[in-house]
Amino acid sequence: MFGLFFSLLFAPGVSEFLCSSPDLEMSYNFCDSAAHAFTFSLTPCSTMNKPVWKAALTWIPRSDITFLKVVFNVWYEGAKALHWKEVLCSGADDKYAECATLKGETLATEFDIKGARITFPKGNYNIIFQAFSDNAENNMVICVNFTMIVKQDDS
Repeated sequence: MFGLFFSLLFAPGVSEFLCSSPDLEMSYNFCDSAAHAFTFSLTPCSTMNKPVWKAALTWIPRSDITFLKVVFNVWYEGAKALHWKEVLCSGADDKYAECATLKGETLATEFDIKGARITFPKGNYNIIFQAFSDNAENNMVICVNFTMIVKQDDS
């Protein structure tokens, strides 16, 4: 079983290799110039016939997480393929316990990524994940640029 795991306080601007399997390669770098205390794992490191990936995230945010809006932009072979955003924490009646994480505290969570909804054709993908502490998207708390190379079509 292939998996990916990265940890530590990462240096800004440095690309980190995440995983490789016969059908997938992944790497990432941060979009900003700050160092981040960040751990992420995804199992398995494969796109083939995997309806659900298991993900775990550990992160020490640089600001309180009372409001959190996430934005995903996905490009496939240089063309925009997906733009998705959602408010995860609004400060009132939040359904995620992570919404109360304070600056400097460790946010640790596990979640599923449902891959069966998406077929990934062979090719190069850039996935920009941004998180903001305001609805107007002015105060970015983290930005990660993932590079995903799908080596073969799903069969």
